[in-house]
Amino acid sequence: MKKRLAILSALALSACSSSPPPPTFAPLDYSYLHPITFKVATLNVVNAYTPGADEAQLNSNNPAPPAATLLAMLNQRMQPSGQPGTGTITVQVASITEAGGNLNGQMTVDVNLTSADGRSTGFAEASVSATQPEPDSSSDQPAALYQMTKKLMDSMNVQLPYQIAHNIPNWVAWTNPQAAGGALSAGTGLAPGAIQAAPLGAPGSTAAPSTGSTAAPAVPVPAGPASPGQTLPNYLPGAGPTSLTPASPAQ
Repeated sequence: MKKRLAILSALALSACSSSPPPPTFAPLDYSYLHPITFKVATLNVVNAYTPGADEAQLNSNNPAPPAATLLAMLNQRMQPSGQPGTGTITVQVASITEAGGNLNGQMTVDVNLTSADGRSTGFAEASVSATQPEPDSSSDQPAALYQMTKKLMDSMNVQLPYQIAHNIPNWVAWTNPQAAGGALSAGTGLAPGAIQAAPLGAPGSTAAPSTGSTAAPAVPVPAGPASPGQTLPNYLPGAGPTSLTPASPAQ
């Protein structure tokens, strides 16, 4: 009897002293969002940002490193139409740093487009940032970094489509809302709020770059793919004005 009690006590102590399993983090996947199709034949997505040593250490503890997560989203959503022309989408900044007891995150993406003859160009830029307190324990750092990346990505998935629609609308081609997984708006053949331009044709005159970034209102990204029959616009609900009518490019 005493031996059995001793064994049970040892098992109980072992259970109490064992560490809880580490948390798991779902990949940040944005493939359910509508693609944005540009009037170019080739579209390159490149990363021009090199993190510092401190950032690299944080990235190693981050279940969703900001640069890799941002590049994956851009490769999924930004698509060429096959029309003559070239484009480059550049990640200029994708950082999370520590300072003053806070985690500070920033992302900047540039879009540069050029027609086949080089006479027409288009440019748009989107920048987002976020700040949150550092966790009290180092064991909580992965979760905090994951949440910071998610905040930045949620903002970028609003801000980037808005800046594209605001600055270079004539370079964007709406292909087929049904093929992209969106529901059609009755009588229009387009998903409500979808980024669109004139029918496929060479972009007109040069699209003048914006002299300043016009920020879109911050809204949360949908938690997951749209359910059957649900309308999902090409840029997220609530991003920018209710009725977005971009100005014609400068002649």
